[in-house]
Formats: sequence, C-alpha cells, structure tokens
Amino acid sequence: MTDDLDDLKSMMTTPKPDPTKRAADLAMAQKNFENLQGSRDAPRPTPVTGLNGLWTGVTTMLSSMTSKGGLTATTAIVACGFLFLTPTGQDMWRTDVKGLTSNEHLIDPLPEDIGTVDVPTPELDKALAEAPANFTTPAPVEQQDFDFEVDDSVLAAAPEARGRVIDAPFAMDTVDEAPVASLAAPTVRSNAVRTATEESFVTGGPEMAPVLAPDTETFANAAVNPLKVTSEDPVSTFSIDVDTASYALVRNTIMRGQLPLADSVRVEEMINYFPYDYPAPEAGGDPFQPTVSVMQTPWNVDTQLVHIALQGEMPVVDARPPLNLVFLIDTSGSMADPTKLPLLKQSFMLMLDQLRSEDEVAIVEYAGSAGQVLAPTPAGERAKIRAALNGLGAGGSTNGQGGLEQAYTVAESMAKDGEVSRVLLATDGDFNVGLSDPSGLENYIAKKRDTGTFLSVLGFGRGNLNDQTMQTLAQNGNGTAAYIDTLSEAQKVLVDQLTGALFPIASDVKVQVEFDPTQIAEYRLIGYETRALNREDFNNDRVDAGDLGAGHTVTALYEVTPVGSAARMTDPLRYGAAQVVAPRDEIGFLKLRYKEPGAETSQLIETPILRDTDAGDEASFAAAIAGFGQILRGSNSLGAWSMGDAIALASESKGADEYGYRAEAIQLMRLAQSLGAE
Repeated sequence: MTDDLDDLKSMMTTPKPDPTKRAADLAMAQKNFENLQGSRDAPRPTPVTGLNGLWTGVTTMLSSMTSKGGLTATTAIVACGFLFLTPTGQDMWRTDVKGLTSNEHLIDPLPEDIGTVDVPTPELDKALAEAPANFTTPAPVEQQDFDFEVDDSVLAAAPEARGRVIDAPFAMDTVDEAPVASLAAPTVRSNAVRTATEESFVTGGPEMAPVLAPDTETFANAAVNPLKVTSEDPVSTFSIDVDTASYALVRNTIMRGQLPLADSVRVEEMINYFPYDYPAPEAGGDPFQPTVSVMQTPWNVDTQLVHIALQGEMPVVDARPPLNLVFLIDTSGSMADPTKLPLLKQSFMLMLDQLRSEDEVAIVEYAGSAGQVLAPTPAGERAKIRAALNGLGAGGSTNGQGGLEQAYTVAESMAKDGEVSRVLLATDGDFNVGLSDPSGLENYIAKKRDTGTFLSVLGFGRGNLNDQTMQTLAQNGNGTAAYIDTLSEAQKVLVDQLTGALFPIASDVKVQVEFDPTQIAEYRLIGYETRALNREDFNNDRVDAGDLGAGHTVTALYEVTPVGSAARMTDPLRYGAAQVVAPRDEIGFLKLRYKEPGAETSQLIETPILRDTDAGDEASFAAAIAGFGQILRGSNSLGAWSMGDAIALASESKGADEYGYRAEAIQLMRLAQSLGAE
C-alpha cells in the first residue's frame, strides 16, 4: 500500500502558473478601471497610472455602482482587495516581503490565519462580460505598479514580512452597501516596481531604496551647463529665477523614500528656496542691491565660487496697492486625491487672512468646461469666499484653455488704475482639453501678460504632475511657480512670502557676467539651465526675463578656474589672444538690467567682481545646497565630495534659521544619503 501511494505521489505535480492567463487577467482588470473611473457624469479621459490614480478610480467606481442600484461593492473588491488601508494621509504606500526599510507607518504583522475575499463567480463573470471593449493599453512596464500575490512558501520562509504596510495614503469612506470592514482581510500581496527589464525588480537593499516610476509626470529642465573657456566665450547671460517648485518636489520625493529623477532637480530653485540675509538696498535707490563675493570651492581646492546675491527691497505692507486675485482652480478628475483639491482649499483659506478689505477675490474652476464659481468679492467677506471654496468638487476632464481664458476675462474686469491684478492657477498641471502644448501655452500667456495681469502657478499632488506646463505658464506670465505638498509649504508660500509672490518690484531682471581671460581660464554657471539668454538679449528690452518680488532674494553661483590652476580642464590655445599677466583684484564684471513695473525701458546696474571678498555663512550655505542639488543630478564635477560633506558644510553655515528651513534641508540630505545619494 505504501509503495502505491509513493507511486501516485511521484506522478502528481503542482501545475505551474500560466503567464498568458495571468496577463489576460491583468489586462481585464485594467480595462475595468479605465472604463469605470472618473465622475458620475463623464469618465475622465486622462489616463491615470500609479496607485494614487488607481485609488481615485476605485473610490469613484464604488460610489457609482452603489448609487445606481447595480452590483454591490463585492465586485469592486476584486479590483481593490489587495490594498491594505491605513489612515495616514500620505500619498504613497508600499508593501515588502524582503525587509525593505521605510521612514514611518509600519504596522504590526497580520495574524497567521488571514483570510481571502470570497467573490461570487456568476456576478464577476457578468461584470467582466459587460465591460466595454475599448480600453487603453496598459502603460509600459517601467511605468506600472506591479502587485503579486505572495505564495505561502514565501511567507513561511520569511514570516516577518507578513502584512508589512508602509506609507498608506488614505482612509476609505464608508459607501452604501459596501462597508469598509469587507476590505479588512485580503490576501497578502507584495508591491514590486519593475525597471526597464521585466526580470529586474527594485525591492531595496543596503545600497539604495527603490526609485518608483513617476507615472506620467513631466519636468522642465535642460542639459547641465557646460564648462566654458573664458578666452573663447567670456560672457554669460541669464534671467533670474525665484521659483521654488523644484526644491519642494525634491523634498516630497525623498520623504516618500525615493530619490528624485535628475530632470526634476533645478539647482537654482533649490538654492533660491531659502531666505538669505543679504545687504538691503538704500532707500530711494535701485529696488534691489547686488552683492558679489568669491570663496574657495568646497569640492575643489583649485577652483573658486563666485557668489552673486540680489536683495529686493520690502515696501511697507500697509502702503501696498489694492490686490485683485482670481483663483483659477483645477477641479478635474485628477484632482480628487487628498493631496490635491482638499489641500488646495486649505491652502487658499490660509491666505485669506493675509488679504485686506480693499482687496478682491474671484474664483473660476475648470474641468470639462470652465465656469465662474465666485464673482469678484471683497476679501473681507471671508465666509462667502470660504463657502465657495468648500463647494468645489473634482470630476471630469481638464479644459485648461477654457479656464485660463475665463480667468483672464474676470481679472481684466476687476482691474483699475493703480491696482495689482493676478491670476493664481492651482493645478496638477494636467491639461488634456484645449490648449495643452507647452509652446502654444507660452505664446498665449505671453500675449496676455501685456494686459497687466500676471499669472502665478501653484502645483499640487503627484502621479501626473506636469511640471513642464507649470514652468511654461509661470515664466511667461510674469509670475512664480511653487509646489505645495503640505500645509507648512502653503504657509511659507501664501502667508510668510505672500507679499514677494504677488507684488513685483523689478521686472525683466537679467544678469550678465564677463570674466577676464587673463585671470579666469574656465567657468561654469551652476543651474539656471532653463533661464539661459543669448548675449544680445541682455540689451534687448523686448526679451522677457524673470521678475523680482518685494523682499525676495536671488542667488547665483559660478565655479571658476583661475589661470595657472591645476584644475584647468582644457589646454590654452596656441594662438589665443589672452596672455597671462600679473594678478590683479578684478576677475570679472557684473551687469544687471531691470525695468520698473509697467515700464518699457530698462535700467542698468554695474559692479566689478573682486578677487578677495568675504563670502560668509550665507554664501557657504548656498554652496552646500548647490552641492546637494548637483549630487542629485548626478554631476561629475564634484570629484570625491559627498553628501556627507554637503551635510557638514550646511550644518556649519546654517545661521539663525528663523523658520527652520535650513534644518529641514540638512535632514533631507541625511535621508537622501541613506537612500544611496552620493
């Protein structure tokens, strides 16, 4: 008898999973989500990828199915049963079966007798059969979130991994006929992220934590500024940049346990995120004061950093002109995430208390179409404005063109002589109806800014963030671009720095530096890749450039190689005109052009760049942040200088740090270092 049983056992084999069947099942699930997500009135046409987009689709589908008396939430649980939910308010979650470390939200292991969701097969078959046939092909493999069921054998080998949930994004609301408790015990699953090859999975380890695919996000950037030979190209020209979006995006990404994509890092925006204590302009003079210093480069003892600083004047707030604001709010389906429209509403409400009774506020929303939610209203009527904000809901497509057109129309109707008018566009940047091409948007906004109404852009949320569109709009609308991911950042942008963000003191500010080839052999501008100007643009008042707001500071850094330095990367020309002469104090010359707000003719400021000047802690901290940003971009210009060196320099030069921004940056560097940034 024993021999017979052994023979039967040897003939039995466990069937292998069928990859074709699995792929078909995944495609069918994708089809259901693609066709059921969106508002109740119309599905959202913008593709949604990643877990945040998936959650938006699931919650909308649950609401739609139960409200129409169709299937109960049982069928929907098939699509979302693998989600473990914890009420953290974060916008990212990962599970791990290999001991992946994270910063927070690690819950206790699940009990060994965890169950699975029981789904009636007839109802499931009926739902799948009735699903529309036309659906979007799943995203490329490197852009998907892959969720795989963990075999019992895996859990047996690594019991400590059972039920680990990290950074869950939300708490589910109870839906009629679909209590949340029904999602309490799904099969344990692991979330892995594929790289460019299907066989390679990023699941973490001692070297680096996973870098998750950014879904459909796009970023505005350009190739890193090249090294310039002074004797061949002694003049460098660029527009100032007071945007801060890149730093906030970098911070948000690192706080998720990921390293940012190189293209999302604009070094000058990281440097200019921080307030600096630069010398203020004298009363009655130019609206800003330039200060130039030279210091040894932290990452190369044979080169120097030229530190250029601008400090804008801060006029008396009570003397400022009345302000006309149009809140242009994206209420499309992509804004349903808790870090988008809900945070947007809270952010604008923070700002209301900073407005005066003579200021006016109007609200325009846009989704599939655009509409005015609130007519121009005195800022003192805060209850009315708050009620209008609270009444906004997300759903539909993203008609950005219609929203912009209506917002400008409303702003122009509010404008009066001596007043300041500005549109504040709040969006995730996902324009998919009407004018969505960046070059088309650039031309449209460039024409509109001449009417006297400026445009600033506030970005919210992740997953389908279109940073490129946001940058295009802000740069051509004579405004700023900021990214808001927390109420603390909203406080910084819309409360602490509100005056600088809304009231320009100098328009079309351009910087031009000429280096002396007898003193400086080579140089490179750190950052400002998207703000480069032609040499002849400096004197052309028709060429647009960045604006400087009240009280704002601007910082720029050049790394320069003195003549005769061992750090020189290029050979001198045999027939070059420049000849080495005795050292002298002046190594270059700084020229600045700006216009008074509303003026058509620019004014000129000039100052020499002297060799021996005291840089101080402000310049040192800016250098530390510049090094931090270059490491994140993968620069090959830093040699052996590491994130640890950046942390040490930033700590030594942190200064007073009134708001704690610099301390936060140092902690951010430490986190990036732990994620493998070197």
